[in-house]
Amino acid sequence: MKKKVSRHNRRNEQDTMRPEYDFSAAVRGLTAARYARGANIAVIDPKVLDVFPDSTTVNQTLRALAPVLRRQRRRASKRRSA
Repeated sequence: MKKKVSRHNRRNEQDTMRPEYDFSAAVRGLTAARYARGANIAVIDPKVLDVFPDSTTVNQTLRALAPVLRRQRRRASKRRSA
């Protein structure tokens, strides 16, 4: 026996694709591997955008800061284990 489709369900099944969207040249799964690896997103506070205007600047700064943070972390773990 078939289930009756309620008016609410019919409304959700309506096509919401706009006519200006054209996926005729789209390639299925083109970016799937990249998304499967994951993505890290950091939101930059607007107050520091003058210092970090783009992702390249953010990455350069983090690369320069990373060794310092790693040393601090090692020192803290040695203090705890001693």
